[in-house]
Amino acid sequence: MSRRKSSRKNNLNTRSGLSAFLRRPAVQLAILAFVALLVYLIASGSGGGTTSALAREVNVDEAYQMYQDGVFVLDVRTQEEWDEYHAPNTTLIPLDQLPARLSELPKDREILVVCRSGNRSQQGRDILLNAGFTATSMAGGLSEWYAKGYPIEGAPQ
Repeated sequence: MSRRKSSRKNNLNTRSGLSAFLRRPAVQLAILAFVALLVYLIASGSGGGTTSALAREVNVDEAYQMYQDGVFVLDVRTQEEWDEYHAPNTTLIPLDQLPARLSELPKDREILVVCRSGNRSQQGRDILLNAGFTATSMAGGLSEWYAKGYPIEGAPQ
């Protein structure tokens, strides 16, 4: 039984040692800082940091309403795609040129980013959001825009 008592005593010493360690203000502050860091990393890792809360995507009908209301529309397709067809009164800056041409865009207006199917517009929107613009992307792209009968210049081949 003496073994049992000494074993129990060692367990108690270990527990009280850990308990005493955790009661130190510096340790508590370190744990709190670590938890705060974890919360921050989880929040920022869920889609690009603080811009994720601003990141938006609208469907084609909502985009058309924005278009009618005068939003700045940025087409991020290639020149060849633009030449084939595009929405009237929109601006073309191909996605691969966008980071170098941000100065051509208005900082004081919301920008609706469009492409053919909606994938590149999300990338363009994220580039703009990270650069401090207010931007929204259109899901479905100009393919769906055309299918719904919204105005275009040219025609898909």
